[in-house]
Amino acid sequence: MAVNGRIALIAHDQKKDEMVAFAKAHQALLQSRSIVATGTTGGRVLDACPTLDVTRLKSGPLGGDQQIGAMIATGEVSMLIFLVDPLSALPHDVDVKALMRLATVYDIPMALNRASAEILVKTLD
Repeated sequence: MAVNGRIALIAHDQKKDEMVAFAKAHQALLQSRSIVATGTTGGRVLDACPTLDVTRLKSGPLGGDQQIGAMIATGEVSMLIFLVDPLSALPHDVDVKALMRLATVYDIPMALNRASAEILVKTLD
């Protein structure tokens, strides 16, 4: 599997700390990639890993999830790591489903939890 474009990072609610830990653990692999992230997630990742190339979009609930969806549709994002908080309120449910649908339609690799993200990031070697 070749991932030549940007990697999208999104972490909802209580999964932001987990995304930061993931980025720190894989900083060397992510270093050579362009990353796009929703606002708060991107800010947290940049604070922890200031050398990464992270473009921050709007906060997820304010349109950032949709911006990433558009980037998937236009071929600007080729991998989605989306740490979903399954115990959060349902308002995020539509965002999760929309991004899952687009990642499936455009056949890009997608991780929805840390275990699958760990597997995907290893393909970047």
